[in-house]
Amino acid sequence: MKNLILLTFIIPVITAFQPASSFKGTWQFVGDIHRGKREGPPDGYALQKKYDEKHYAAFVIEKGLRPEKYETGDYVLKGDTCIDTETFCSQPSKITHIPIHYLFTIKKDTLTIKGVLPNGTQVEEYWKKVKQ
Repeated sequence: MKNLILLTFIIPVITAFQPASSFKGTWQFVGDIHRGKREGPPDGYALQKKYDEKHYAAFVIEKGLRPEKYETGDYVLKGDTCIDTETFCSQPSKITHIPIHYLFTIKKDTLTIKGVLPNGTQVEEYWKKVKQ
């Protein structure tokens, strides 16, 4: 009986600290910290990223309109690091095909990514898992 009680405590603790193997699913942007100021999601539209095991596509979602793809990329997770390589951007971009290393955490249904872009800009974004 003691072993069963101990296992019911240990197994959830161990699985809670296992690193993610992918970001698979749909995540919606809920805010960021930009130039030291916390900002929420944009008004009037939503930003979503759809991840599979190795790739993602990002969309602008506006009510009454078809989702518009604005970015695609590849990613690899290694421990607490995500190596993200943008492969397409609908706007001029200086990071296309440049791997960027981000630290990430997933707590409950929130993905946080932090890193420094090649131009020195610090990035900290928050994405919430969309229920499907």
